Amino acid sequence: MDLTDRHIGKNIEVFDSTLRDGAQGEGITFSVEDKLNIVKALDYVGADYIEAGNPGSNPKDLEFFKEIDLGSLRHAKLVAFGSTRRKDIKAEDDENCLSLLSAETEAVAVFGKTWDMHVTDIIKTSLDENLNMISDTVAFFKSRGKEVIFDAEHYFDGFKRNPEYAVKALMAAAEAGADRLVLCETNGGCLPFEVAEITAETCDIFKDSIIGIHCHNDSGCAVANTVAAVQAGAEHVQGTYLGYGERCGNANLSTIIPNLQIKLGYNCVPEKNLERFTRTARWISEVANQPLYRGMPYVGGSAFSHKAGMHIDAVTKESSSFEHVAPGSVGNERRFLMSEVAGRGTVLKKIQKIAPVLTKDSAETSEICKRVKQLEYEGYSFEAAEASFELLVKEVLGEKKKYFDLNYFKTTVDQPNGNNFSSSAIIKITVGDRTEITAAEGDGPVHALDGALRRVLEGFYPELSGVHLTDYKVRVLEPQKATGAKVRVLLESSDESGSWTTVGVSTDVIDASWIALVESVEYKLMKEEEKINQETGG
Repeated sequence: MDLTDRHIGKNIEVFDSTLRDGAQGEGITFSVEDKLNIVKALDYVGADYIEAGNPGSNPKDLEFFKEIDLGSLRHAKLVAFGSTRRKDIKAEDDENCLSLLSAETEAVAVFGKTWDMHVTDIIKTSLDENLNMISDTVAFFKSRGKEVIFDAEHYFDGFKRNPEYAVKALMAAAEAGADRLVLCETNGGCLPFEVAEITAETCDIFKDSIIGIHCHNDSGCAVANTVAAVQAGAEHVQGTYLGYGERCGNANLSTIIPNLQIKLGYNCVPEKNLERFTRTARWISEVANQPLYRGMPYVGGSAFSHKAGMHIDAVTKESSSFEHVAPGSVGNERRFLMSEVAGRGTVLKKIQKIAPVLTKDSAETSEICKRVKQLEYEGYSFEAAEASFELLVKEVLGEKKKYFDLNYFKTTVDQPNGNNFSSSAIIKITVGDRTEITAAEGDGPVHALDGALRRVLEGFYPELSGVHLTDYKVRVLEPQKATGAKVRVLLESSDESGSWTTVGVSTDVIDASWIALVESVEYKLMKEEEKINQETGG
């Protein structure tokens, strides 16, 4: 029997906490506008619930709940998040409970303590009062017509140390009317077999309740733990879309959902929505200002990349030999990487992706391979710089367009640095018969040069306004030559539709960076022109 047969048609609810748990990740800060845009993306990809924050914790979340148009959501329910009432106070008098009501969401997520140590040592109250806090808070929101999702904080640690009390805490929420009972693996230290056993036992006790799972990734098992919990009976999964979160992050929904749906046959999101996963991942990482990890399963840029010649040959003949799912099923694509182990056949495959009419005997193919060999001898590497390779192919074919001419640029570095910017750049360029000059400041000379180049070109090419430099790497190629060594610069740029990488090599790091910057701009403009030609039939 196929492993998926037993799960086909079984629905699993998806609860995304990117805007709350994800925002607790180091280096992540969402503006109100960011949060509004991410809600649209998560709704578009098929999340059932979107937890958007605690309106009682900070002014930004309060403003978000005032700004959001709940009627604009096509599928998802927005959720306000908060804790149970404080000890020794009524729920209707608790400011946090009242703030959750002010959000006017259909559903609320309330967390409460289920680990006895936390009750006695952290919030300093009695075990009985904690049960009352859970019961009173859930009942308060149910009496106001809310759907209540109870997050049983530290449930697995609590169950391992005092299972009787952990179950009592969960029972208090259930008997008060909670619609979902979510088992939280808050410390992230459990292994899949533990999560499976405790979830199965809890599901047996609460047969009439919908059980959820919420895992953190401190032992690297958040995805596996979530899948194990679902197979043990959980019907509601919580996580963040790219695994963002405090410490080591939360369970990654962009991995969990394909695992459950494609591999195990559960029904998590509409089938067509799976093809939106990679684009959504790129969009959210862009808004979060976090480079999308290339090795991330399903949605990463390297998820379906092949480098070794033997692997490439095999996957060309039978994709399943080195691909566990079809790349297009999650909106990604197969990539063949060029390197010393890939061979000429790989270069030809990449050429044909850009120019399908070329063959191994074409003169242009020979010229491209010759140039690649020479450039790699000089220090270039096209393995991660596919945009630069495509521009090289277009140049050999006579199809590369020159969008501007550089008259000059000048960068300066100020020391000591008396403000937030340590560098400035002046640049003068010509487009057609028009010449413009502008300047910009930056955190370094390359940052300033990037800002000046985009600023001066946006007047000619407005589409560049949505392009951002998202990653910048420098590698010294000849360390024995010290400060006279060649350097290779890899520059990643992105916009709302994706990302691309260009490369530059020189003994001058500014010159190498300039080469990569120019190719980044040329690639974006070339792609925009190709898109227009396709739409107009030109």
